[in-house]
Amino acid sequence: MVDTAINKKGMIKFLDLQKINAQYANELKQVAGEVIDAGWFLQGERVKTFEQRFSDFVGSKHTVTCANGLDALRLILKAYIELGVMQEGDEVIVPANTYIATILAITDNRLKPVLVEPDIQTYNLNISLIEQAITPKTKAIMVVHLYGQTCWSEELEKLAKKYHLKIIEDNAQAIGAYYFNNGTRKRTGNLGDAAGNSFYPGKNLGALGDAGAVATNDDELARVVRALANYGSEEKYVNKYQGLNSRMDEIQAAFLTVKLKQIDIENKIRREIANCYVENIQNEKIILPLLPENKESHVFHLFVIRTQDRERLQSYLTANGVQTLIHYPIPPHKQAAYKEWNTMSFPVTEKIHREVLSLPMSPVMEKREIHQVIELLNQYK
Repeated sequence: MVDTAINKKGMIKFLDLQKINAQYANELKQVAGEVIDAGWFLQGERVKTFEQRFSDFVGSKHTVTCANGLDALRLILKAYIELGVMQEGDEVIVPANTYIATILAITDNRLKPVLVEPDIQTYNLNISLIEQAITPKTKAIMVVHLYGQTCWSEELEKLAKKYHLKIIEDNAQAIGAYYFNNGTRKRTGNLGDAAGNSFYPGKNLGALGDAGAVATNDDELARVVRALANYGSEEKYVNKYQGLNSRMDEIQAAFLTVKLKQIDIENKIRREIANCYVENIQNEKIILPLLPENKESHVFHLFVIRTQDRERLQSYLTANGVQTLIHYPIPPHKQAAYKEWNTMSFPVTEKIHREVLSLPMSPVMEKREIHQVIELLNQYK
């Protein structure tokens, strides 16, 4: 279920999915009808078309669709194990400040997550802290482009090369973002050795259900991921690996092909809203996100502010007709699922999780809604 509308008259929704999808309603209904009439619902032409279009979009050689973003990350790691690149007990460096799915993918493969603090300015993995976390068992770094902001640098690339590490991107929140370097630019999802992508309905490129994809330039990895996602089979009834059943269906592929055409336009609108927030919210009690030097390196899946008394601010906004969400209230190392970590201390991560609040952000926000949010925040005492 997607956290979106509060059914309250006049409420500014955090994310109005009905309004977003209404832009494409006629075409979505048309392609759904075509899939129904075709009578082919899995591993068909619609999936092939979307895989090719998505590869063209991010610039990767291969896209392998799957059931969701978590599975995309699970499949990448599982494929590396099958290829002998990793084995049970190996370590994967991962940001302590992330949604728990990033970490679930690691532990599900009996690999060991090594948590590293984020940068308080960007909320992304603090790349300067990675080297001290590397051990002889480290096999990969999993970067998360959190909230839609690119997490990448030359230093990261040099570390991976120096220690022979794979870099896996959790690109669930940043589809369409770029990394800029020496006058060139590349999309997130095509920066590392492989990337997991999510098309959860609330994402910038959202399906009308769960869906995900792996993007990579590695032929062997793509082959193994595709087999693993299909019961470990490359040939029907011949199972080479102990795989999963994790496939995107034809209807979601058709929907995503329609919506992919507009993702750059929608991301541009998100950046414009973010700029408007940053330029006009003026309240010493509120810490705004820093706008990156290269605007296209952030697609603002979320616009996240920080404040000391978050619950009070959230209640104030709710009372005044603005829906907000918290991404995320409890860091992974404080979750019951990882109770063995509960005594660990990650002060920067914990500070972020205590203070963050996500403001309404979507390509269908009206100007009056944006300015109402700004006015309310400026009046907050």
